[in-house]
Formats: sequence, C-alpha cells, structure tokens
Amino acid sequence: MSVLTERLNLRYTAYILRRNPMFVLGLLIVTGLVLCAILAPTITPPEPNKINFKAKHLPPGKEHFFGTNARGQDIFGQVIYGARMSLMISAVVVVLSLAVGVPTGLIAGYFGGRADEVIMRATDVFLAFPPMLLPIAIAAALERNLINGLIAIAVSWFPWYTRILRAQVLVTKEELYVESAHSMGVRDALIILRHVLPNSVSPLIIQASMDMGYAILFAAALSFIGLGAKPTDMEWGRMVTSARAEFIDFWWTATFPGLAIFVTVLGFNLIGDGLRDILDPRVRGR
Repeated sequence: MSVLTERLNLRYTAYILRRNPMFVLGLLIVTGLVLCAILAPTITPPEPNKINFKAKHLPPGKEHFFGTNARGQDIFGQVIYGARMSLMISAVVVVLSLAVGVPTGLIAGYFGGRADEVIMRATDVFLAFPPMLLPIAIAAALERNLINGLIAIAVSWFPWYTRILRAQVLVTKEELYVESAHSMGVRDALIILRHVLPNSVSPLIIQASMDMGYAILFAAALSFIGLGAKPTDMEWGRMVTSARAEFIDFWWTATFPGLAIFVTVLGFNLIGDGLRDILDPRVRGR
C-alpha cells in the first residue's frame, strides 16, 4: 500500500509540474540562488570585496565577468556572495513575521472574544501605514545596520500573517473533526496543534513563499535610502545605491545587482503562484 501511495504522489507531483511550468522555472531560479550561495567561494575570484583602484570601472570581460565598480571590486563576486545575504534576509524576515503572526492569529481566530478584539485592533494600527513607510520609520529610529532593517520589515509584516491565519482558523474550527475533539474533552492546546494549525497553514505557506522575494526587495529599498546594509556589506540593494551616481557612464555597476534582485523576486513569486495551484483547493479544482 505504501508503494502504491508513493506512486500516486509521484504521479500527482509530475502532473502539477507539467501543468505549471512557471512553478518549475521558479524552483530552478531559487535552486540556482541556493547553489550560488553554497558554492560562492569556488566560483568567484578570491576576496571580491578587496579594493583595487587600479582596476576600477573595468567593463565586463573574461577576467571580470560583470566588470568592476568605482573601488575596483569584482561585481560578479559581490553579486554571487550577495546571494548568501539575500537568503539570510528572506529567512530572517519571514521567520520573525511568522513567529509573531502565527501565535497571534491562532489566539484571535480560535478563542475570539476580547483577545480577538485586542489583536485585531493592534493589527489595524500597523496596517494603517503604507507598506514601506512603517519599515522606514522603524529603521530610521534604530541604529543603521541590516539586522535592524530586517526587524523593521518583520514588524510591519506580521499583521498580514495574523489576519491570514485568523481567517483560516475561523473556518477550520467549525469543522466536524474539531467539534468532535471538543466533545471528547480534548484540551484546546492539543486541538490547536493537532487539528487546527495543520489544516490552516496552507495560505501561510503560499504567502511566506512570495514574501521571501519581497523581503529582498524591501531590504534593497532600505539600503537604497541609506537605512539598511552598511557600505561594506555585499548586499544587492547597497550595490545599486553605490553605483547610482555612475550608472550612465558605467552601466554594469548597477545593472547586474539590479538584475539579481529582479530574477530572485521573480523566482520566489513563481513558486508562490505554483504553491497556490497545489495547496488551494479552489484553484486546484479549475
């Protein structure tokens, strides 16, 4: 029976992949990003952050695939090493947002009452600000570094996870298997962990996969206005910021970091769309 189940799962997976080639493209992009992060020391020149003014503003060529910047630093090496920082950015922002959003969403949706009212009004306050304004305000109030910038993004994002999970929990807790567990005297904590959360988490997975890309974009925006990465960090947004004054004369200095941001965000968005096809029954049934 296990062999049959495994074959059915493989067939379903193959069907999903054939049906959604954009999902496969997104997986390939993100897989490439992960491989670049892992293999960075072996595929880049040594010390890509080393300053060499004798080699500044060299165009793309055999020695420097993406050229060099105003400090003579190898842009290819910085972009590849930037993949590591991009993955770290995605992971930190999404994990912090989920760490706050999941408990608050479960409490608000499952228990309701005054707790729900307080949590929802608190999220209303956060969501009243434009998406980029609150992270800028928080990052400006803290010491300038990348970690504080990521915390600022997570603080402004967790209300979305709270609301998404709350809405799903409100539906799930009315299911017969949850009511049966209640009637058998099962504790609320056990019901939440065994029944409610596992059956309410699909929208969060979809949202988190897409936010992995948006986190990189938001962090790049903070770096662009001087509130994110430090000048010595190999972060794509910081590279674009450093090159904006010389972009017209030396196009490669900002183009390749910008393309890295674009392709990575695209990859995570394609994965999010594909996961929606797989996990959302309304879409899957079309």
